[in-house]
Amino acid sequence: MDHAAEANRTDLMTITRFVLNEQSRHPESRGDFTILLSNIVLGCKFVCTAVNKAGLAKLIGLAGETNVQGEEQKKLDVLSNDVFVKALISSGRTCILVSEEDEQATFVEPSKRGRYAVVFDPLDGSSNIDCGVSIGTIFGIYMVKDSIEPTLDEVLQPGKNMVAAGYCMYGSSCTFVLSTGAGVNGFTLDPSLGEFILTHPDIKIPKKGKIYSVNEGNAKNWDGPTAKYVERCKFPKDGSSPKSLRYIGSMVADVHRTLLYGGIFLYPADKKSPNGKLRVLYEVFPMSFLMEQAGGQAFTGKQRALDLVPKDIHERSPIFLGSYEDVEEVKALYAAEDKK
Repeated sequence: MDHAAEANRTDLMTITRFVLNEQSRHPESRGDFTILLSNIVLGCKFVCTAVNKAGLAKLIGLAGETNVQGEEQKKLDVLSNDVFVKALISSGRTCILVSEEDEQATFVEPSKRGRYAVVFDPLDGSSNIDCGVSIGTIFGIYMVKDSIEPTLDEVLQPGKNMVAAGYCMYGSSCTFVLSTGAGVNGFTLDPSLGEFILTHPDIKIPKKGKIYSVNEGNAKNWDGPTAKYVERCKFPKDGSSPKSLRYIGSMVADVHRTLLYGGIFLYPADKKSPNGKLRVLYEVFPMSFLMEQAGGQAFTGKQRALDLVPKDIHERSPIFLGSYEDVEEVKALYAAEDKK
């Protein structure tokens, strides 16, 4: 790659331009989705700046204390939640918001309602902030049938009904990964321009990977198929090389690596968490949507993840997602277990 030429490139595909190009392919569209997405992007830029300042703010005594105006300094995840809720409501294109931070769903006041419902985790992995590990925002978008009198059923839909999903990762660079149902594209924030630039067009996950990602500290509580699969990763029976273990403990970072390099990410059910740990609406669904769009698979141990119908907005589920062949292997182990 010619980095000098890249640095001087003037024909940049920004995320705004990319979404407008997509919009022009749908003559019937009114631009609502484009406006909604640009507000999500703005929220991500704001959170990215806040995340970058967080360590410094703590060092000089800002976080968790009262500032000179007597205002309580908010923790970063609460701040991120406020930013996204306000950005989404002010877009005038949403009617229901479900956030990991809020116990109840937020119903937008009638004058600002639109035809989309957004489910999101404003700052996933926030317990990792202090040690500098990548964290991120995850979101999924549904179109509602009735934006005049929306009900909770509008968001308690299977993930396959989402119209878009994505995440923004705040790490060594700020990366925004998005799918609107026609493949997956990755954008990187250019701080000098304040714009997300298309850097990973049409991401495809390798058919099979060399990495597995799981919290092995829970191994004693795993069910048979999970334990067997991880054993196979470490001690393959077919003479192939063992898989490498990589586990960051921040879902966005682990899934991002899986998407680019292939392999499998698993957070199975166990004796301690019989329903799994990750939340269906704003963790499992968006990441499963992206995986399938990139040519991978997502499985719950019982069914395709995107076919799951949630009954509660904060419902949890086990998840196995990643390269097609790796997830296929897990499915075979569960099928064999069911036959017993």
